Amino acid sequence: MPFYEREELETKHLIPGFEVRFVHGETMTLAYWNIDEGAKLPEHAHHHEQICNVINGEFELVINGESKILRSGDVGVIPSNAVHSGVAKTDCTVIDAFSPVRDDYR
Repeated sequence: MPFYEREELETKHLIPGFEVRFVHGETMTLAYWNIDEGAKLPEHAHHHEQICNVINGEFELVINGESKILRSGDVGVIPSNAVHSGVAKTDCTVIDAFSPVRDDYR
């Protein structure tokens, strides 16, 4: 099906403080995150390229040891296999795009 209503997508809680809804295409995945203030994204890496777009709030993103607090409208590009982590400085909303598709999140 090519059309979705975001609020009708299944909600998942993969990490404490992170609520997400996924949309999967043939070659990419979009993730719509609602993140609680203080929630931590553990350090990890994956073969997917990831683009992190902060819609509102503040999220500190660390990519290969370089840290930046992203605010509404800011974008971080996480290369394939880059070690990254983060913490929500406030409640925030983030949209992540992954390529290739995240089959592990289906």
